[in-house]
Amino acid sequence: MTTAAPPTRRDIAYRGFHLPADTTSGSGDGLLAGGPGLALDGVALRGTWTSPPVPVGFAVAEVVPSWTADTPDGCWIEVDLRGWHDDKPSTDWYRLAHWAAGDQTVRRTSLPGQRDSAARVDTDTLIVTGATVTGWQARVRLCRPAGSPSGPVLRSIGAVATGPTTGDQVYAREPASAARGRVLDVPRYSQRLHAGQYPQWGGGGDSWCSPTCTSMVLAYWGAEPSPDRYAWVEPSGPRPVVVHAARHCYDHAYAGAGNWPFNTAYAGLHGVDAFVTRLRSLVEAEAFVAAGIPLIVSAAFRADEVPGLGYDTGGHLMVLVGFTADGDPVLNDPYAPDDDAVRRTVPRQGFEAVWQRGSGGVAYVLRPASVPLPPPPAQANW
Repeated sequence: MTTAAPPTRRDIAYRGFHLPADTTSGSGDGLLAGGPGLALDGVALRGTWTSPPVPVGFAVAEVVPSWTADTPDGCWIEVDLRGWHDDKPSTDWYRLAHWAAGDQTVRRTSLPGQRDSAARVDTDTLIVTGATVTGWQARVRLCRPAGSPSGPVLRSIGAVATGPTTGDQVYAREPASAARGRVLDVPRYSQRLHAGQYPQWGGGGDSWCSPTCTSMVLAYWGAEPSPDRYAWVEPSGPRPVVVHAARHCYDHAYAGAGNWPFNTAYAGLHGVDAFVTRLRSLVEAEAFVAAGIPLIVSAAFRADEVPGLGYDTGGHLMVLVGFTADGDPVLNDPYAPDDDAVRRTVPRQGFEAVWQRGSGGVAYVLRPASVPLPPPPAQANW
């Protein structure tokens, strides 16, 4: 008799800091705590908040930061990460983002080309290559130009650390959860309705999956931007809120709108708590759906590798909106010819495999602070 292999468990740990509540857990310079977060003190043009080192208890392969902040026109923030081990830094600092909410005076961008013997930066991810890293530390610099009447406000900063992938993962098949048979009423938006629009922000159709998903979930929470904020979209086209999101998620170095933390930072501008994490399986995702929270997930697959997803993609974002009674995922897939075709149901095992293989289980979590997250597992990844 053959015994089934036990499920493998990938090490994943998320830690977030909400400000100003967590201000004293780290160290600040030139900042004032109060109101919605941390702001520049007095007439200072620069200020920095550095998190405490965050030990995770395993060898780290990758770290993805995420944040929420407000940046008036001309202002920006800079987000840095470094690795830790044995109570001291084990890498240099690496810049993960030069970020601003708008794009009139500051170019929102990742910073390619950072590489040394310890680690490298791949757009939105710090990848450990040679150092021993068992923890991380974040640093955020708030910046404003001389003469600016106001400055940026940092409201949250966090990161998800993951261990190396070891062989093929066997996914847990736990008893049916409260998510089975539940489908959340997330609006359906097709990215392909925008084909050829605004080439300066990625050109719509094939490249706007991430901001389209972010727009769907913001609409689900009633947190989409008001019409005056996208009145500049002309002609208004099929859905101007998606154009607004694509513009304000766009990474000028990456030349696309799919930077993971740029999308959650954009969502944070609309009054929701937002962060990037990784989940180990659809069992963990079911906990969010049961709590009424849709997830934006990133997968990669070949045409017909997953029945119902008949196209090739090296990386694609979809909204996980629920599960059938048998546990199959129900998706809002924006890569559809029209809004009606966005809703798709796919086989559980095949989808779980391409999600975990394609991005390591990346998920954007967007929800109002009044909506509680589900209880985290012992090794907390949210």
